[in-house]
Amino acid sequence: MTIFNTIKTKMSDNLILTIIYTLGHFLIAVSCVTLITGTSLEFATLDALIEPLINAIWFYVLHRIYSNYKSKKLTTID
Repeated sequence: MTIFNTIKTKMSDNLILTIIYTLGHFLIAVSCVTLITGTSLEFATLDALIEPLINAIWFYVLHRIYSNYKSKKLTTID
């Protein structure tokens, strides 16, 4: 059994598509930063790694704030 068959049988289609999308997003980000700014491939790669991590943290914080707001709003209505 090849590694691709193992991945295919163990992972759902959604997970495989998510991985492919993420890899594509990373390559597109590196390409855009390099082409737009003219920076080196190393800095473009660093940017493509750091920026999504910062966005992930921001999303987590935003979700926590929203969840707290929503739960307080529901308790005041009840």
